[in-house]
Amino acid sequence: MVEKRKAMIAGGGIGGLTAALKLHEAGVSVQVFESVREIKALGVGINVQPHAIKILSELGLADELKQIGVETADLSYYNKFGKLIWQEPRGMNAGYRYPQYSIHRGELQMLLLNAVKERLGEDSIKTGHQLISFQRHSDIVEAHFEDKKTGEKLGSYTADMLIAADGIHSTIRKFYYPNEGEPIFSNRILWRGITEGEPFLTGKSMVMAGHQNQKFVAYPISPQAEKTGHSVINWIAELWVDGDAPSKADWNKKIDKSKFAPDFASWDFGWLNVPQLIDEAEAVFEFPMVDRDPLPQWTFGRVTLLGDAAHPMYPIGSNGASQAIIDAEELGLAVQKEASLDAALQAYESARLTPTANIVKSNRKNGPDSVMQIVEERAPNGFNALHDVISQQELEDIANQYKKITGFDRAR
Repeated sequence: MVEKRKAMIAGGGIGGLTAALKLHEAGVSVQVFESVREIKALGVGINVQPHAIKILSELGLADELKQIGVETADLSYYNKFGKLIWQEPRGMNAGYRYPQYSIHRGELQMLLLNAVKERLGEDSIKTGHQLISFQRHSDIVEAHFEDKKTGEKLGSYTADMLIAADGIHSTIRKFYYPNEGEPIFSNRILWRGITEGEPFLTGKSMVMAGHQNQKFVAYPISPQAEKTGHSVINWIAELWVDGDAPSKADWNKKIDKSKFAPDFASWDFGWLNVPQLIDEAEAVFEFPMVDRDPLPQWTFGRVTLLGDAAHPMYPIGSNGASQAIIDAEELGLAVQKEASLDAALQAYESARLTPTANIVKSNRKNGPDSVMQIVEERAPNGFNALHDVISQQELEDIANQYKKITGFDRAR
């Protein structure tokens, strides 16, 4: 009997957990190491695109996703006065075979966590294990862990491969790129919150208003609230700031709304009351908008990077979680297809390194959100006729080009 291949995954986020499910599907024995002692449903809303939902659905999670996500019906861009610039259907409304979901990040993570425990066993997840170092020994990787809070050494583990899904501050990435420094600050800060309120537009709409230096994003994330005629609205307020990035983000740290709310005091568009959404949120969390430069290499023998450890990107175009899920899919497919793990990890890198680098670069230029900036520059005081400012063809070209860059154009 041939011994089963073994993998260690550092990081129990969306990318790491999806990778665990895909590698398990490929016949690999997987152990996930997460630095926090208890994985909780933290965070706020995210969007997951149809090509990533396809992957999760093929993992047998379609019914569960439907229970926790709102099927995004349409995406609209507005100027800072609340006038429509561009609107397009999304997900199944746009003819895709799979929906786009607006979903609570923590609930998606818990769905994946439960699936991993059910399929791989409770012991497949080791919490409270912070990766501190590792060594490659021919075709074996040895990893060493400690308790994040106490510093207690928790021993060493070996496997045939090590997957770094440990986020933007990845220990493994830092080992291979020790001089990279801190993430690159965009000089924009995101303030994120969730507010219970009345539905806006279709009740399943995702909207963005403003321009690159001042933007507001909102979309509903609760199908349960939707059934009662209400809405749980995830929102993001974004501003350009001078100076350095604030301290490291903390999902549990509440921010005083007075830091940013006055800048949006006049943003009551009738169909969406931005000041009210901000005012009625119980808690607001602050995040610097950061990324890192694309890397020339992810894979080093039996060690490779995945998700934010490989390609942290601005949260533009709703692609962060989706791209991590696609990474996991490509990794699993490569392990199934290639005769050796070395070849598999190289094939995974070849499939994903260039496409994700292109998304990082596109997001730095505002991706599809650039339509708002174009309108702001051409008509800072507003407009009467949109097509006097920007043509329909230009709008369509920007939207379609980004879909191709990110891999979710409908034909593909």
